[in-house]
Amino acid sequence: MASIGNFFRRSLRRSSRRGGKEETSAAENNPSQVPQGKPGERSSILYSAGQFFFEYLVVVSLKKMSDGHYEPKITYQFPKRENLLKGQKEEEERLLQAIPLFCFPDGNNWAPVTEFTSETFSFVLTNVDGSRKIGYCRRLLPSGRGVRLPEVFCIISCLGCFGLFSKILDEVEKRRQISMAVIYPFMQGLRESPFPAPGKTVTIKSFIPESGTEIIELTRPVDAHLEHVEFQALLQRLSPPLILHIFASAVLERRLIFLAEELSVLSQCIHAVAALLYPFTWAHTYIPVVPECLLDTVCCPTPFMVGIQMRHLERVLDQPMEEALIVDLCEGKILRAVGDEEEILPIKLQNEMLTSLNRHNNNNNVHTSEQVNTLVSETFVQFFVRMVGHYASHIKWSKNGSGTFQERAFCKAIASKTNRKFVKKFVKTNMFSLFIEEAEKSRIPQEAYFQQKITEYHEQKKHRRDS
Repeated sequence: MASIGNFFRRSLRRSSRRGGKEETSAAENNPSQVPQGKPGERSSILYSAGQFFFEYLVVVSLKKMSDGHYEPKITYQFPKRENLLKGQKEEEERLLQAIPLFCFPDGNNWAPVTEFTSETFSFVLTNVDGSRKIGYCRRLLPSGRGVRLPEVFCIISCLGCFGLFSKILDEVEKRRQISMAVIYPFMQGLRESPFPAPGKTVTIKSFIPESGTEIIELTRPVDAHLEHVEFQALLQRLSPPLILHIFASAVLERRLIFLAEELSVLSQCIHAVAALLYPFTWAHTYIPVVPECLLDTVCCPTPFMVGIQMRHLERVLDQPMEEALIVDLCEGKILRAVGDEEEILPIKLQNEMLTSLNRHNNNNNVHTSEQVNTLVSETFVQFFVRMVGHYASHIKWSKNGSGTFQERAFCKAIASKTNRKFVKKFVKTNMFSLFIEEAEKSRIPQEAYFQQKITEYHEQKKHRRDS
C-alpha cells in the first residue's frame, strides 16, 4: 500500500501557456490509458457520443491479511486485455493497482457483517495531460447466508454521466444477487453499444434466468454539461450563502476540503461544486474521496478540491496546512475559512445569485433533479456570461487562422469597477487560461451552450435598449 501511496504523491506538471509559466499541482490519482485530447477539452473527453460505454468492469473484494486486517484486491476484471505493448501494459497495471484504493478509501478495519446498505459513489483518476477517467462504484453485500464482507463493482469510463451509470450499476447489482455469470453477457452487450448522443437512447437486450430476455433502455440527458451532477445533493446540505462562498473560493482556485461520512455524499457534492464552474473546468488536484493513506494531500501548497470522511477530521486539522476552506457537509457549515469569501464576488451579482438560489430552494413546484440542475446551473452560467461573455470579441485573429487573446483590452472593456476587479483576478487562473487556449484555436466556440447563453444575453440587452 505504501508504494501505491508514493505513486499518487508524485507531482503532476501542467503548463499554462499565457505568461509561459509552468504550474505544479499535487498528484491526484494518476494512471492508465486515456483518450487523445488536450487539457480542458471537456466536451471531447468526457461527453463524446460513439465511444465505448466503459473500459473496464472490476470487482474489488476484501482479502484478510496475516496481521488480521483486510486489504482490497481485484478479484474479477472484464474485459481481460491481451497483446498489449510494454508501455500499455505498465499503464494498465498502474490503473488496476489504483482502483482498489479508491473502492475502499475508508481504511482496512473491516469485519464481516450480515447487513449492509449498498452505496453508490464515484472517483476520478487524472493523467498527467489532464484527461480523466471516472470510476463509478456500487458497494454492496453479496447474497448469501451468515456474515459476509462487502464488495465493490467498479466501472471505469472516460465518460461523465453519473445518473446513467447508476442505472447500469442497478442492473449489475440485480444480476449479482442471481449469479456473477449473469453479469458478463449484460456488460458485453453494453460494451458493444455506442455511447448515445445527448437526448438519445441505447437499447440493450439481456437474458436473466427464470425471467427471460429483458429490454434495458439507457437514455442520456439532453443537457450534456449537466449529466454528471446532482445539485440537489448540495442544496440539501448547504445554504445558498455558503454555496456562494464555496463557489467564490473555487473560482479563484483555492484549496477546498469537504467533510462527510458517506462516500456518496462526498462524491455527489464535490462533483456538484466542480460543475458550478461551467464552462470552465477545475484543472488542479481533484479527489472526491481521499483514501486514508493519502490524507497528507491536504498539506499540498497548490490548489485542490478533495473530499474526506468525517472520521478523519482531527487528523486533517492536525496537518500543517496552508489556508484552506473546510466545509462540513454533515452540519452544513464552514469549519475554517480564509476570511474574505464574502468579498470575492461583485456584491451586486452576488446578491442576484443569492436571490435566484433562494427562489429555487424554496420553489415547491420544482420536483425533478433535471429541473433543479437546470435552474441552479443557469444562475452560475449567467454570472460567467456577464463577467467574461465578451471574451470572443477580444481574440485577434491572424491570417493563418490562429487567435491571440487581448487580455488588457478585455479587462478594460468592463465598465463596472467591482466587476473589473474580480475579472483581473479571474483571468490569472489556470481554468481561464485553458478555456482561452481552446478559444484561440478556432472561431467555432468549444462550449456551444455557453455561447448560446451569451447570444441570448446580448439579444435581451438589445431588446431592452430598443423598447
